[in-house]
Amino acid sequence: MEFLIIILYWLLMISVLIETQNSDEALARTLSGLVGGAVEGILSDVIIIDQGSVDQTHRVADAAGCIFLQDQTLIDGFRRARSEWFLFLEPGARLLDGWMEPAAVHVERMQGPACFTRSHTHRRPFLSRVFSPGNPLADGLLISKRQSMALFSPGKKAADIARGLAMKRLRAEIIPAPSTKS
Repeated sequence: MEFLIIILYWLLMISVLIETQNSDEALARTLSGLVGGAVEGILSDVIIIDQGSVDQTHRVADAAGCIFLQDQTLIDGFRRARSEWFLFLEPGARLLDGWMEPAAVHVERMQGPACFTRSHTHRRPFLSRVFSPGNPLADGLLISKRQSMALFSPGKKAADIARGLAMKRLRAEIIPAPSTKS
């Protein structure tokens, strides 16, 4: 019975995957919002997939105890992840207090892909949501490893996996990463 409980607990944990490039400060903000999930045992690991940063991204990841994959692909992150569920976030996105329970319940029910609800002050205007697609990863993506692997093809980024997915919106808030458009 104890072995079954351990297996069930492992299946309900989440691996966080974050793709980065020269985003040390933004990464620090994102990781600070994940501390509670690590302390509560919801997160099994945080994997940083770096695409050639020349700033201090590797030091931020190392200080936070993350797995740092330099110049590797998303599939390498999938292979290193210890959980059966992935949480994709952008550097700079920040989960607000109260995100753990809705995410854990979603994973426990083995539902399909989900995203977080933007905080009230960061919601896009209605017409902007209707007429411009926006960033598919801005609200995060909680998805099973199995479905991620099925949607993956060489050269894809996390945003490509999120694009076009029908997602349940969790009752937990996120502050999206600041736009990097010039």
